[in-house]
Amino acid sequence: MPTLYTNKIKPFLLILIIQFCTLGVLSAQTSGKLAGRVQDEDGNPLIAANIILEGTTMGAATDMEGYYAILNIRAGYYNVRVQYIGYQSKVIQKVKINADQTTKLDVVLSSEVIKGDEVVVVAKKPIVEFGQTSSVSSVGKEEIENLPVQGLNEIVNLQAGVVDGHFRGGRIGEVQFQVDGVTVNNPYNNSSSLELDRSVLQEVQVISGTFDAKYGQAMSGVVNAILKSGSDKFEVYAESYFGDYYTTETSRYPNNNDFNPVGIQNYQITVSGPTYLPQTTFFISGRRYSNEGWLFGTRRFNPTDINNFETRVFNPTGDNKKISMSNWSEWSGQFKITNNSLSGMQFNYQVTLNQNKRKNYDHSYRLNPDGIKENTTLSFTHGLGFTHSINEQMFYKLNFRQNYFDYKDYKYESVYDNRYIAAGTPKGDANYEDGAIVQGVDLGRWVQKTNALVYKGDFNYQVTRRDLIELGFEGQYNKMSFGSPGVLVQTTVDGVQTLQPRENISRVIEYNPIQFSSYIQDRMEWGDFVIRGGVRFEFFDANTTVPSDLQNPANAISGAPKSELVSTSIKTALAPRLGFSFPLTETSSVYFSYGHFYQMPGLGQLYSNADYTVLENLQAGGISYGVMGNPNLKPEKTIQYEFGYKQAISSYFGAELSFFYKDIRDLLGVEFVSTYAAADYARFTNVDFGSVSGFTVSLNHRDLSPLSLTLDYTMQFANGNSSDPQETANRAASGKDSRPRDIPFSWDQRHTLNFTAIWYEHKNYSLGAIIRFGSGQPYTPEIGTTAFGADLETNSGVKDSYVLIDLRGEKYFEIAGLNLSVFARVFNLLNTRYVNGFVFPSTGSPDYSLTPSANRVQLTNPSRYYEPRRIEFGISIRSN
Repeated sequence: MPTLYTNKIKPFLLILIIQFCTLGVLSAQTSGKLAGRVQDEDGNPLIAANIILEGTTMGAATDMEGYYAILNIRAGYYNVRVQYIGYQSKVIQKVKINADQTTKLDVVLSSEVIKGDEVVVVAKKPIVEFGQTSSVSSVGKEEIENLPVQGLNEIVNLQAGVVDGHFRGGRIGEVQFQVDGVTVNNPYNNSSSLELDRSVLQEVQVISGTFDAKYGQAMSGVVNAILKSGSDKFEVYAESYFGDYYTTETSRYPNNNDFNPVGIQNYQITVSGPTYLPQTTFFISGRRYSNEGWLFGTRRFNPTDINNFETRVFNPTGDNKKISMSNWSEWSGQFKITNNSLSGMQFNYQVTLNQNKRKNYDHSYRLNPDGIKENTTLSFTHGLGFTHSINEQMFYKLNFRQNYFDYKDYKYESVYDNRYIAAGTPKGDANYEDGAIVQGVDLGRWVQKTNALVYKGDFNYQVTRRDLIELGFEGQYNKMSFGSPGVLVQTTVDGVQTLQPRENISRVIEYNPIQFSSYIQDRMEWGDFVIRGGVRFEFFDANTTVPSDLQNPANAISGAPKSELVSTSIKTALAPRLGFSFPLTETSSVYFSYGHFYQMPGLGQLYSNADYTVLENLQAGGISYGVMGNPNLKPEKTIQYEFGYKQAISSYFGAELSFFYKDIRDLLGVEFVSTYAAADYARFTNVDFGSVSGFTVSLNHRDLSPLSLTLDYTMQFANGNSSDPQETANRAASGKDSRPRDIPFSWDQRHTLNFTAIWYEHKNYSLGAIIRFGSGQPYTPEIGTTAFGADLETNSGVKDSYVLIDLRGEKYFEIAGLNLSVFARVFNLLNTRYVNGFVFPSTGSPDYSLTPSANRVQLTNPSRYYEPRRIEFGISIRSN
């Protein structure tokens, strides 16, 4: 909308000028800091000792007190060389640098006895990280490779306080997903636009508690996926695996009683190393994945079959073959090139790509499986990055990215495709196979596209040895469209009912929201005593219009004040953050953090159904308009508090206890607006609320080769007035009390336990296991019969608990100069059939109902169960 944009150009430019003047942002989350002190055997500082990161151009010299700091080190493992004239050089191997954290490394050098002597030691990662001011977990590539996990989401769901994408009791969509420090969230629904495979992950950082001012557009947590990069060593890695779902419970999983070893197929290859250009490296990875799924139908009918529903004469022409109805396939890849040829500067360009095709099971099409539609997703992010180290104390980064997401959900691409007409409207008979659809195709059509341009800058300045200033900005301009690309309606032509395509009834509309933010933060470190304090500024402009008078939104009430379209207001917020970590002893510390966190709801809720002219016949009644969108929504807000205690019980065993509380306000909900004519309509607004409290206990057993163990337990209480933004409207439509009340959220899982174990012998074998326990989530019980049934209090019942066990084993060989391995994985080893899914409200069980005749269709629906046991086996090859 050019006129609307012109009206807002002044505040747009003002924010832009402020941000470029502050020059800094959030992209520093890919790198960490190494700091410490170098002394001799008597405790005297060694001045001007050299600290070098081998294989890089990075290093530092100690000051007059023997202290040093190296900034902007990309997350990963490094060999650190410390040398001083007249003393033995020391190389500390496998020093772990975590993103956005300070790794402390103090070194003692001995007087040189024999010239050229060098001491080599292997660093031991601290069993607890005392410098953290909130709950942060970092999972490195070694753990990822040895655990039975494949994708980023599986890794995230293993962390304390995370339950099926809900971070510490928050709603879905309250998490910021980043790739190399840059957001990849789709603002339409605040979900990640990329699916990342473990083969490209260098490290995954999960912040489930409070987080620093450098993170925004999130209320519950942050996930930062750091991708692998090339090095000066040429490397090739290839992996392939196959498998299928296996279960003998044919009553619960029909058509799934055999094992197809190629039902799941994965082919992946990675190549990295130097190029022919000076100081330039590359990384390239490609993956092809396909899965038949575990939900099948029988092709008894074809979509074009013609049946006589009046006489109930059915004419199936299908071949009765078993057809997958939940299959999906994926092409994915990553490319990155990095250049360090200019002193103190680094340039990189990277592309990450996903292309997916999926079918979502629809039980009604079980006899006509070719009638279901297929959705496709194309998503990629690409862009340039630039880092300039001005000196040892300061550096800045710039990032420019494009995040593209294109989702299509329909049977045929064109609404004019003759196959729609040939198949016709989906039909079934209630007395034939319980109403299964026996002809026609799914006529649903939906598309959603987001093209986001993101720019970020970052400036870090180590003012003193103890004081690191970080400041920055972030901007995002979105082209977002969604809607139905034409619909098919049943019409009568020459006395015959037929489908007719229509493009003017429903259409795809584009919107252009604008988002900005900036922050400043100070990280102060006195040894293990750390203070992080900062403030973040948020700016959002929906860049569209709304009616000026909601009591006459369509100007359909005679004599009422006239309503005009006015520009949406600009939304701003200031979010303070504070955290500190204080050592109690050499082996224990406490931390506390507090912050305000703001996030715009998924923008699809702002713009969807936001044309208020459809309400022109509201007074007449009898028409359902659904919940109207609201482009003038405010950011949702959460105030979080966290207090924790860390204890290193021994050099290989540590524990952490964390208490948390979240006060959630201005959540997306529904209000009812009365017009001047006393007619009501529903509209989204910031009205819902909630609170979450609980604690987590984490135990870590590491560095006692060959065994590593982790255990975390979470207890939480998540309550609010509604679990879904539309719940209030749905209750009102059902004639139930829609007034606010404080009840458990539907994802309120009281007890969650995650246990991981890795037994690893280098170049020999590895065994990995994951055991997960969860107590049941709430459901709303029903009492009485179908004729006189009634619901008890919402979410007052509790579903059954569950246990899931996943295993992975790998054996390593060396053949002809190549590292070869064979591996096997089993997911859901116990074939657990139920994990917080569907239950019948009369029984709380997915297996049976007190009214089986009324629920006979659902009683045959296999999608109400959790996916069965999955077995995979594969081979990998890696160059030396």
